[in-house]
Amino acid sequence: MIEMAIARDTVMGTSMEVASARLDRLASAKAAADRVVAAIDQSCSRFREDSELSGVHRQRGHEVHVSGLLARALRTALRAARLTDGLVDPTVGGALRAAGYDADFESVPRCASPVTLTRGPVPGWERIHLDEWRSLVFVPEDVEIDLGSTAKALAADMAAEAAAREAGCGVLVSLGGDIGTAGAPPWGGWHVQVAEDSAAAVDPDAETILIRSGGVATSSTTVRRWTRGTLSLHHIIDPRTGMPSDGPWRTVTVVAASCVDANTASTAAIVRGADAPGWLSARGLPSRFVDQGGTVTRCAGWPLPS
Repeated sequence: MIEMAIARDTVMGTSMEVASARLDRLASAKAAADRVVAAIDQSCSRFREDSELSGVHRQRGHEVHVSGLLARALRTALRAARLTDGLVDPTVGGALRAAGYDADFESVPRCASPVTLTRGPVPGWERIHLDEWRSLVFVPEDVEIDLGSTAKALAADMAAEAAAREAGCGVLVSLGGDIGTAGAPPWGGWHVQVAEDSAAAVDPDAETILIRSGGVATSSTTVRRWTRGTLSLHHIIDPRTGMPSDGPWRTVTVVAASCVDANTASTAAIVRGADAPGWLSARGLPSRFVDQGGTVTRCAGWPLPS
């Protein structure tokens, strides 16, 4: 992905890369990033019975006191929903479970017996009530929260910030291709390879961009896929239908001021459909779209490959 001092790992069911602008600071940067990611996984995972979010689910229908970290993750998810008019909605958990995404992705069978999916809107983010001042959240009994998208992006941002403070130099953190940066970048900036699969090997001929700050996120329907009977399914749910998104884009990559903002925009663009390039252009967010046939569209200043 980048040609710097890099440590690689697997966390939260996805790949993790930590890059340091100084080789001698990589170990301390990785340790700081690991602590942040572990804390967010413990707080926000819907797959862990011992996670704080699972505890909230067990008390649905009641007001529950939550940690500051989970409150921040919930606020981030609700902000994403508000900014996208509900196209990125944390109440898709039930729809994902019904489609078969009911465990860490590595444990999800790629092929299994048919499932019956009911078309209809998800419960809706407005039904979650968060009182950040008192660290209280109310989740209705029929709502299952999934924070996978925004919490992963938040983890990338927070891990990069913590690692840069600890290491005293610029740090980049990638979680499944969602990238956060902090601190002074290396000379020339961070070189980021653009790929549909974050696990793709570094390819000198692949399209690469240069960033000095902010975040990058890629949302794709091509990697996290599975079949149930004859249905081919993926993890990006259209909250308006409760079904996997079936729009024209298979992959969208966005650069923004933070990984959270980039992830919010890229996920919403997949769901939004044909007018998403104009929507992101109007917001000044450099974006790269790949349609179902593999044709690439670049907008809002995304550079042409050299």
